[in-house]
Amino acid sequence: MKKKVAFYTLGCKLNFSETSTIARDLVEEGFERVDFSENADMYVINTCSVTENADKRFKSIVKQAQKSNPNAFVAAIGCYAQLKPEELAAVDGVDLVLGATEKFKIADYVNDLSKNDFGQVHSCEIEEADFYVGSYAIGDRTRAFLKVQDGCDYKCTYCTIPLARGISRSDTLLNVLTNAAEISAKGIKEIVLTGVNIGDYGKGEFGNKKHEHTFLDLVKALDKVEGIHRLRISSIEPNLLKNETIDFVAQSNSFVPHFHIPLQSGSDAILKLMSRRYLTQLYVDRVKRIKEVMPHACIGVDVIVGFPGETEEHFLQTYNFLNELDISYLHVFTYSERDNTKAVELNGVVPKKVRNKRSKMLRGLSVKKRRAFYEGQLGSRRTVLYEAENKEGYIHGFTENYVKIKAPWNPGLVNTLQEVNLTEIDDDGLVRCTEVESMASV
Repeated sequence: MKKKVAFYTLGCKLNFSETSTIARDLVEEGFERVDFSENADMYVINTCSVTENADKRFKSIVKQAQKSNPNAFVAAIGCYAQLKPEELAAVDGVDLVLGATEKFKIADYVNDLSKNDFGQVHSCEIEEADFYVGSYAIGDRTRAFLKVQDGCDYKCTYCTIPLARGISRSDTLLNVLTNAAEISAKGIKEIVLTGVNIGDYGKGEFGNKKHEHTFLDLVKALDKVEGIHRLRISSIEPNLLKNETIDFVAQSNSFVPHFHIPLQSGSDAILKLMSRRYLTQLYVDRVKRIKEVMPHACIGVDVIVGFPGETEEHFLQTYNFLNELDISYLHVFTYSERDNTKAVELNGVVPKKVRNKRSKMLRGLSVKKRRAFYEGQLGSRRTVLYEAENKEGYIHGFTENYVKIKAPWNPGLVNTLQEVNLTEIDDDGLVRCTEVESMASV
């Protein structure tokens, strides 16, 4: 009988891509992968530590695993496992904690899957995380997350990721192209490029600090891979998103007009406190350049509210900056204190009630921005990639410029690209459309 293993992933697309690769490795070692809700012999939880909530959720997920099988072996991997291994090992039911490099060798640490009285920790010093492991995840059969880079050399004062993932390092160009071709051969229509700081691509292949290739080299090479219908850049720092990349995407065969660009604050004073590597004018310039060459492009923005020292005036600067900027939606993060970061030592702590109020205001602005962007797309002809889930009688999908579409459920549309006319915004904020013609089938 094959031993059964189940996975639960917290956090970012990068975590999902790594979970998939680790799962494939365990399947090759003779395990059978099952859903996390099922009875399994081993449960692997890939953790995140970007926010306070991700830390708290870990215990409830361990309990969920124990409910399915009280005798199952429970392993914790990921960022939280690297940052606070002893803390995770002390959680009731946890048998094994693996750090940043050890997680990719999980098969070496699981033998008979016997429960341990105390969680065993195998975690390197983060300076030892200087090699690269490529990975990709296939989600709902329509898109894949392809990891191209790991780690970060930036020292933003609020962030623990460099402590959890180590120095910036990249996959080889050849390996990225090989993985992209593998994904394409599986019939996947869209690849999302992911990493910790993907604009830094080319630095440190296998821990070597030589710059073999740039991010623009990567983008140009991927654009030539046969069989890929869509390539999407997940998130890229504004100072690393060069005009040459923007201009290439504008005339690319495969890259879609969608950028997600972290801002974090619309106040230069706060950006300096955060140790970000740009000021607001550079951000304005990037948005303007994108809209000049791709007027229909979708631009998403990360923003943090309630950072230490953020006065009401600073917050209103951010609000007004974003309100006036030609962007499409926001990802709003409420600042939470993280151990071993410089931000926890700063003065001017913002009360949590004020943080939550500011967060609510920006989320309201995001709804307004998305609605305005969608309204600007009505009457246009776009290409939709339909997803696999039947949601209350409707099938959903995204246009190349990230407008979310709904249509009456039709299983024949799953994982197909359809050319449509965008007609109206429904009560739930999604866009209805009329079909023009089929472009590609499963």
